[in-house]
Amino acid sequence: MARSAKPKPHVVWKGAVVFGLVNIPVTLYSAARDNDLDFDWLDKRDMAPVGYQRINKSTGKPVEPENIVKGYAIAKGEYVLMSDADFKAANPEATQTVEITAFVEASEITPAHFVAPFFLQPQKRAEKGYALLRDTLAKAGRVGVATVVMYRKQHLAIVHPDGKLLRLNTLRFADEMVDPATIEVPEARAAGLAREREMAARLIDDMTEPFDAERYRNTYRDDLLARIEQKVKSGKTQVLATDEDVGAPAKGAQVIDLMEALKQSLRGGGKGERRPAAKAPAKGRAGARTGSKAPGRSAERTATRGTRVRKRA
Repeated sequence: MARSAKPKPHVVWKGAVVFGLVNIPVTLYSAARDNDLDFDWLDKRDMAPVGYQRINKSTGKPVEPENIVKGYAIAKGEYVLMSDADFKAANPEATQTVEITAFVEASEITPAHFVAPFFLQPQKRAEKGYALLRDTLAKAGRVGVATVVMYRKQHLAIVHPDGKLLRLNTLRFADEMVDPATIEVPEARAAGLAREREMAARLIDDMTEPFDAERYRNTYRDDLLARIEQKVKSGKTQVLATDEDVGAPAKGAQVIDLMEALKQSLRGGGKGERRPAAKAPAKGRAGARTGSKAPGRSAERTATRGTRVRKRA
């Protein structure tokens, strides 16, 4: 199947970037997408789809989407009902602004903090303020630390320049981070590793190159599509494969001396050798829808106002 054109990013919301008394109207776009393959659940006895049912736990009957509301449990069987208007009314300004509260050195934000990227696009008559913030941040090597409410949740974020654009990248809050000290790492014997360290440094130098995101592909996704195409061509569209069909598992990696592994890698005989970039899959692959299942609905825990009701027995 021919690869479709890249979809345009979707608008998340429209609001403003604010810091001090500066207000820059912007449009926020998602800057990432899920490219996983979407596999439907099926009943293998009759190939009937098995879907996510919204079931009333009291009656056992499906509930239409228009009859589903959000409720925050304040006691057993007692809820506060919340509408979309309630979530916005909790703090109207927070849901419409990226509020920069500080500026920090870009190097202080570690990869472990990052969650999801977004684009910030200036709205009409906001180009001057947008360019001013972008260029000043780029020259200073700093990023703006901000808070923003999206998807009915407050996020920590940074605003940073990327060429002509300003990006917003959501971050994990401190209480969402796992303390690395909780992970035990045995100490390696320092003595006698001088030569190994020297060779490891040479290997890293040999494999160092400018980062090019286009060079890397989700090759396992391509392998799955090839497997799907193989089953289509063989007419086995409704036959489940077994472990016997896959063949014997690959043998475990050969255990060799660390020094010998480094030597082989430097000679280009090990895993450290350079490999060509993964090629794009050939056209004509079997059709497969991409995307992901909608995640389950979790209870919203930010309710501050709404309608108080009691669940009927």
